[in-house]
Amino acid sequence: MVESTLVTGSTSRYAPPDAYLPQPWIALIAEATGHIFYWNPESNITQYEKPLPLPPIGPGSLHELPAAPPPSRSSEPKEIQQATFAAAIEAYKKQHEVTVLGENVPAPLLSFEAAEFPIALLGELQKAGFSSPTPIQAQSWPIAMQSKDVVAVAKTGSGKTLGYLVPAFLHLASHRNNSRKGPTALVLAPTRELVMQIHDECAKFGTSSDIVGTCLYGGAPKGPQLRDIERGVDIAIATPGRLNDFLEGRKVSLKQVSYLVLDEADRMLDMGFEPQIRKIVENTSPQRQTLMYTATWPRKVRRMAADFLSNPVQVSIGNVDEFTANKAITQANKLKRLVFPENFSHFQILKKSLSWECDEVYPVECNVRQFLFLFLFLFFCFLVRVSCILCWQHVEVVESCEKQRRLVEMLRSQEKGSRIIIFCSTKRACDTLTRCLGHEFGAAAIHGDKSQDERESVLSHFRNGRTPVLVATDVAARGLDVKDIRVVVNYDFPSGIDHYVHRIGRTGRGGATGVAYTLFSTKDGKYANALIKILEGANQIVLPELRDMASSGGGSLHD
Repeated sequence: MVESTLVTGSTSRYAPPDAYLPQPWIALIAEATGHIFYWNPESNITQYEKPLPLPPIGPGSLHELPAAPPPSRSSEPKEIQQATFAAAIEAYKKQHEVTVLGENVPAPLLSFEAAEFPIALLGELQKAGFSSPTPIQAQSWPIAMQSKDVVAVAKTGSGKTLGYLVPAFLHLASHRNNSRKGPTALVLAPTRELVMQIHDECAKFGTSSDIVGTCLYGGAPKGPQLRDIERGVDIAIATPGRLNDFLEGRKVSLKQVSYLVLDEADRMLDMGFEPQIRKIVENTSPQRQTLMYTATWPRKVRRMAADFLSNPVQVSIGNVDEFTANKAITQANKLKRLVFPENFSHFQILKKSLSWECDEVYPVECNVRQFLFLFLFLFFCFLVRVSCILCWQHVEVVESCEKQRRLVEMLRSQEKGSRIIIFCSTKRACDTLTRCLGHEFGAAAIHGDKSQDERESVLSHFRNGRTPVLVATDVAARGLDVKDIRVVVNYDFPSGIDHYVHRIGRTGRGGATGVAYTLFSTKDGKYANALIKILEGANQIVLPELRDMASSGGGSLHD
């Protein structure tokens, strides 16, 4: 990196090349604030406003940085600059609900340019269309780049994968070991689908930096995976089971691993991988840097963090005292009755347009003003295409024999071709429901009994829209990153409230909105209290029937 000391005593550096910047202007970054400013080497003018694309004045030198100070903002007293920068950082943290616990924590990076990434990596990020880091990336990157251990807790779809991959690439650039002796970076993830997706991201953003990676997972032949290791890899992305098999067979060495990531640590513990994880960690370098990225923060994950991490900095986005659902998801519950004016004859049309699920319309008397208010309100909801749950609706306790009929009605109310995931509790239920829905809605199933080839084929068809409805067990709840999933349906309520959070997290990703429907029955009553906390935490309406179920014997958050 080329630097120059300015008159003010601060330093500046080149910003990434900008094809739209007119000659002879040069873009620079002020080290003190991270702000980009522009310098004309011919006129020695500096300014913060980007110059308009005017014809160039003449040839300019690109080999020396200016000795002139940045513009007026940098000529302010240093105390004012620091106060302004600190205020901007605090406003950013408040806006994005960023909470940091730890010592000597650096400020978040508000732009890719401020991160001082290599040009090749910056180019990949820009090519992908990213304009700025997500909150979890902005805060965790500078911490990880200081070689500190990190615990990052954020909702699904928040950019956690690049949150740990980008620092891994930088770590590998400064730790060029003999890749034939084993990987330098290791990422552990709970499912093969998630492992494959992480590997795809690694190849997409790391190839230009000469990063060589491989993925190790069960359900696939060991031979090709072992050959990748023998040829040499910089980063291995693995499920704990398959990697542990290779360790026991002495097929891989982890002695060089100095950068370790535990992704979806809570899910790996739920799946019973704790013994394998502990054995894997014991075989890595004691001087390693460890990062733990997770969407929930239960006690068992905190215990693992205490065992594996050294003086970690915890970065949290949103409220992590409880399980937190993505607020971009409109969580909807089934309805049985809707109280509505009897003189509103076109309700059935709006009901279908709004994707409401209700059986009966109970008329009440109302005057003209009340009627017009209701009509305008519902028409507004129709225009913005929001799936609404109004305060005068109440939850139906759905019997098992009615679920399929309700589901079919719900699917018919959706726009044709919408990507929908339906979660079932068992593999048999997945297959049965898929056979019933497949012909009309183009449904396909994915669960643990499917071969790897079958699973990859189903996911490929789901991504490209050939089969817009995916019926799945919780194997698809984590790590499935498919764009524009409009609806998630909990056909069967999951066996734990944390699974519920990750199921509905398949929609509402990357700032988009989505709808999550839940068919709640009496046998699920022990989760009522926990579900209420999730709904309230995501600013969703809690229907009275759900509260009644909770008060009559529902369970707690940690059931």
